[in-house]
Amino acid sequence: MPELELIAVRREKLARLREKGINPYPYSFARTHSAGDLRKIFANLVPGQHTGEKVAVAGRLMALRRMGRATFADLHDRSGRIQIFITLQSLGAETYELWLDVLDIGDLVGIRGEVFTTKTGELSIAAEEIVLLAKALRPLPEKWHGLRDVETRYRERALDFVANPSTREILVKRALILRTMRNYLDERGFIEVETPILQPIPGGASARPFITHHNELDRDLYLRIAPELYLKRLLVGGLEKVYEIGRNFRNEGVSSEHNPEFTALEAYEAYTDYHGMMELAEGLIAACVLAVGGSVRLEYQGRWIDFSRPWRKVSLLELVAEATKCDVEKPLPELLGELERRGIAIPEHLKRGPKGKVIEHLLETYAEETLWDPTFVLDYPLDISPLAKRKRERPDLTERFELYIAGREVANAFSELNDPDEQRERFLAQEKLRAQGDEEAQRIDEEFLRDLELGMPPAGGIGIGIDRLTMILTNAPSIREVLAFPLLR
Repeated sequence: MPELELIAVRREKLARLREKGINPYPYSFARTHSAGDLRKIFANLVPGQHTGEKVAVAGRLMALRRMGRATFADLHDRSGRIQIFITLQSLGAETYELWLDVLDIGDLVGIRGEVFTTKTGELSIAAEEIVLLAKALRPLPEKWHGLRDVETRYRERALDFVANPSTREILVKRALILRTMRNYLDERGFIEVETPILQPIPGGASARPFITHHNELDRDLYLRIAPELYLKRLLVGGLEKVYEIGRNFRNEGVSSEHNPEFTALEAYEAYTDYHGMMELAEGLIAACVLAVGGSVRLEYQGRWIDFSRPWRKVSLLELVAEATKCDVEKPLPELLGELERRGIAIPEHLKRGPKGKVIEHLLETYAEETLWDPTFVLDYPLDISPLAKRKRERPDLTERFELYIAGREVANAFSELNDPDEQRERFLAQEKLRAQGDEEAQRIDEEFLRDLELGMPPAGGIGIGIDRLTMILTNAPSIREVLAFPLLR
């Protein structure tokens, strides 16, 4: 039957319910147990056992099997499934026939009755009362169990959550990851804070921002690309250990690994450096791995990841040189010539520099996918790290690392630059890149520089991509799987 006809039939049932004085959308229902609760409490019942225990459950009807004077139904809630046993004897003939006539797969119902097990040992509830909690006017697809069409799943997300319990479970695990992160940081004296999402100058990362307009102030504002500069100002103010978990917005492409709106953790700690951030990253992520998987080894897309500590550390230049067989220490013109001789293509817009962007491109293209177990890639060029301190004894590099897991960048961290004069010089260099057409180059933030002149303690800072980390820890192939409502083309 076409969907529109099915909807018409369900609306006719809705009208009949209202005619009989039954509210198909009541205000509440006093549920006593979830399906999961009942399975734990009554795990040891023998087949055919009646408990005398009366309970009230609620959820969505996902199956109805009528067998004359009795009907079996499957009721699903967040914790799982419970079988409902409905009989003409327990409800009375008129009520039994009414409910069996008006109920449909997908309806939300409340059931009150006795817990028992069938002769085959199936835990069930003998329904003594049925309460319709929400009439589903739109039917589930014919093959709702295991809805697989990816486009349908992402565009009709509520339907996806109804049809695929595994997609709901990803959000449950995501919540566990966030809770574990907060607990880990809180126990170590970090303070959770909130910083502005609407910012007068987008800063803290190299990215194209979204622009909006404030009517009352008659000025353009930007959705934040990162909270970094505001969190550092809190270090200036004496908070010493701060973190924020929140949304960032970058006006860039949509793919299996990118969503323009994403969640990140950023944490800053005074009196430490990027070595301290490596320790923090190891401990924090290891705690999440254990919380989600119960082991230091997790399977991701058919391959195992070993999170045993300590994690591998390798310099960026060493890694790229090994992957390309090129001397990446050469000046940019010579490096480009060697890359060309080896048949390694570089996009035209990168050839004008800075050199760090070429090296970054080589990392992403030739080395990134080899970094399967957790790996800290260390010491990035100064020209692509405007917020990081220079590396001790190697001033053309910075004390910066990116953490890679399963071939993906998961975290970015620095020994934070706290010299206001050098920070101004770095911003000016970024402005020159903007003038040359680099739309992702950072801008001078005078308010941040003013606050930096008050004195910011030496510090380490880290940003962790929650969405990508959740992908890995839940074995999700796409970032869309770990977002409740991903942006689609």
